Amino acid sequence: MVRIAVYQANTGIDPAANAARLVDAVEEAAAGGAQMLFTPEMSGMLDRNRKRAAAHVTGEADSPVLKAVAGAARVHGIWVALGSLAVRRDDGEGRWANRSLLISPEGAVAARYDKIHMFDVDLDDGASGESWRESNGFAPGERVVTAETPLGRLGLAVCYDMRFPALWGALGDARCDAIACPAAFTRPTGAAHWHVLLRARAIEASAYVIAAAQVGEHEDGRKTYGHSLVVDPWGEVLLDMGGDRAGVGFAEIDSARIASVRAQLPSLANRRAITK
Repeated sequence: MVRIAVYQANTGIDPAANAARLVDAVEEAAAGGAQMLFTPEMSGMLDRNRKRAAAHVTGEADSPVLKAVAGAARVHGIWVALGSLAVRRDDGEGRWANRSLLISPEGAVAARYDKIHMFDVDLDDGASGESWRESNGFAPGERVVTAETPLGRLGLAVCYDMRFPALWGALGDARCDAIACPAAFTRPTGAAHWHVLLRARAIEASAYVIAAAQVGEHEDGRKTYGHSLVVDPWGEVLLDMGGDRAGVGFAEIDSARIASVRAQLPSLANRRAITK
């Protein structure tokens, strides 16, 4: 059994304030006996105003938020799956990466994953629809990423990635024991799809899914769904942090549960290539 912590955040537009809250969450997670902490998408800054946000976006090596979290991980001897940060890329194109970073207890970056699927949508939400074009500001990643952790093999995904079975199929083929899916889900899509998609992804990958989420009304004007979840390989919800407030929650990850589910329903072993 491995104890994990999940930080449900109400991230604002000031990276220094957000970093301080992340450091507090690392300390709380370690004090609660967790070996790993999971944080949401855009943990360092949530700001839809690109011009204002640009002043705070750096390359990975210069990120003050990453440095603060890595230092806290080192002090407290805990792994941190830092959901994602906006990171400048060095290709000169101008778009940023939405990058998930796995930090070891030594404070080193053990793995990095750039979100592959960009949230380009127009939502019909009655009187006030929402329109998002993530690809205007962020370049999509191209690689599936996994890493060895106290949970076993951890796969990395981010938010909108949960809607694309091919990515999760690749993570299943990699025999991930757990998959992190940090998010900043909108309220309309969250109410409709959050629980059902994450439970389905856990079932089809025969793996734990750990989804730390943003919650509440944010400084940049958006509203997020919350309900950070931990789902086991059978699709049972072990933790649901609700949609009202930020905080740290805890859950237990049982490797024997993974083996039991895969023995009963060996869907990964039974998978066949589909020809057109």
